[in-house]
Amino acid sequence: MTSGAEKIVNDFLNAWPRRNLGELTSFFTDDCVYHNIPMVPARGKAEIRAMFESFLAVADSIELKVLKSAATGDVVFNERIDIFTRGPRRLELPVAGVFELSGGKISGWREYFDLASWESFAK
Repeated sequence: MTSGAEKIVNDFLNAWPRRNLGELTSFFTDDCVYHNIPMVPARGKAEIRAMFESFLAVADSIELKVLKSAATGDVVFNERIDIFTRGPRRLELPVAGVFELSGGKISGWREYFDLASWESFAK
């Protein structure tokens, strides 16, 4: 059975293929911190939106597939494969994510992945 927090996170992850920045940022609190651990954290919706724009700019399509998920209260952990395509190129990036929710919105998000794989694709 999926918790309410897991449903919110899954709804957010499932929104990526639609590439709608307004929809994607609507899942976040105004003061959310999004940290791709090897990178500088994005703080607040404006910085998060800018980071998302950079992802959308380098990929023709984005799909985030959850392999495993667990929740305790308002914290959701998941293991995913994030799939990015650009023309004939494809990156299947293993990711571990930690989401913290507050008031039904994502207030903190940390991602753990191989930065070199992403940078090689994003060139």
